[in-house]
Amino acid sequence: MQPPDAPPPGVSGHAAGDRERAATRTPASEADTPTRIVSLAPSATASLSAMGAGDAVVGVTVHCGLDRPRVGGWLNPDYDRLADLDPDLVCTADPLQADVRDDLRDRGYDVCHVEPATLDAVVDSFETVGRAAGRPDAGTRLAADARDRLAAVRERVADGSERTDETSGTDADSRPVVYCEEWGDPPMAAGNWVPEAVAAAGGRHPFCDPGDRSQEVTEARVAAADPDHVVIHHCGHGDRADPDILAERGWDLDAPVHVLDDDLLNQPSPALLDGIETLAELFHGEA
Repeated sequence: MQPPDAPPPGVSGHAAGDRERAATRTPASEADTPTRIVSLAPSATASLSAMGAGDAVVGVTVHCGLDRPRVGGWLNPDYDRLADLDPDLVCTADPLQADVRDDLRDRGYDVCHVEPATLDAVVDSFETVGRAAGRPDAGTRLAADARDRLAAVRERVADGSERTDETSGTDADSRPVVYCEEWGDPPMAAGNWVPEAVAAAGGRHPFCDPGDRSQEVTEARVAAADPDHVVIHHCGHGDRADPDILAERGWDLDAPVHVLDDDLLNQPSPALLDGIETLAELFHGEA
């Protein structure tokens, strides 16, 4: 799940499982708290802003939403520009930035690097970033708020998630089937934390296991799952993905197509909680 200068998801090297590596020292005192942070990951930028640390961010990538000096792209930062900003902490994320992380360390920078692949790991990463930024309490509060929001959504959509099959007399899963498409060419079913995000919102995404990378899919495979909803959240497209893309490629699915801002599902930041709440409303209304 990457900004537009990255390769398509699913062929990017996302590995299965939770992979979070906190790669920086924890400040021992206020004097050690970073005051000049450069964020090379949009998710880190969003998390730092959400925990009130945006004032310490002095540089971001062209993909970040914070109004700060730009230091190039997500995978191709301008190291000279970064050096001019003289950061005392640089934030990176995702396995695709591992080489950038290593380059930064070789250049002597303190780096906070996280690689969440599941929903729990995303929430845990808020605490990791908060500790690295010298704001452990703010990171803990942000994570706690995320867990509270998840619990509230799950409680709202819990009723009706199972019904009794009148034929067999057994419990049957009545949650809507959801096809989330993270990339369009080739079509990729979203992996990583998205299956869990859909489940938290009261749906089922039977195309990838939680923590697995996104997978290329065919029309036949998607149609066989008989989705009740299609969610388009193509990386780097914001909310501008074409809702007619399925019809244009010849796919005939009997399901409504929803276009979401890709940050709401692709970015492992507090935006993901907004995305889960949005999905719950799409699937269940004001449940």
